[in-house]
Amino acid sequence: MTPRRALFFDVDGVVVHGYHTRPEKRRRWDEHILRDLEIEPDAFTQVFIEGPFVNEVLTGHRSLVAALNETLPQLGFRGSPMKLLDYWLLRDSQLNYQLLDLIRELRLIGGGPIYLATNQEHLRAFHLWSSLGLKAYFDDIFYSARLGVLKPQTGFFNRILEVIGAQSESPLFFDDSEAVVSGVAAFGWEGVLYESLESCTEHPWVAGLLNAS
Repeated sequence: MTPRRALFFDVDGVVVHGYHTRPEKRRRWDEHILRDLEIEPDAFTQVFIEGPFVNEVLTGHRSLVAALNETLPQLGFRGSPMKLLDYWLLRDSQLNYQLLDLIRELRLIGGGPIYLATNQEHLRAFHLWSSLGLKAYFDDIFYSARLGVLKPQTGFFNRILEVIGAQSESPLFFDDSEAVVSGVAAFGWEGVLYESLESCTEHPWVAGLLNAS
């Protein structure tokens, strides 16, 4: 009998088609932001994403709305940050339904708990969990703002273990980032680079579950 083990899935580039570590696979939510909101996308990335978003917001040290409220006027946007936030969440929500169907099947088989593990701030994490309905597929969502540390830093995985407890079987972690996969392996878990649905279905442990069901 295949032993139970915890499964972890990244969000962007895995469960959600959007930002991907490989540029050719990205589906940009801000593709038309210049036309729609008169915000230059490269400037937004440089001034906001690579500034307060990565350095403060993603680790929960500053709220997304407060950071946008301060930064958007620098980009010439005079409207409410809530307008930009609504625009962002609506367009950065393309679910990978093929993978979700597989995850639903794995839950029915009962091979072990299935979690999300992702670098997110609080508002989008809740949007993914509640509004987009990922709570129907996963047992919990572990994200950087909740844990106070970015993946793949060791603290990210340590804080997950504080919640789920010691594991008798090494957890299995699917991510689109080679750096994260390496960090997972260095922590002693099994990291798998997610490139397509087959990255999961053809993994020996997952395939064993599917074949036994």
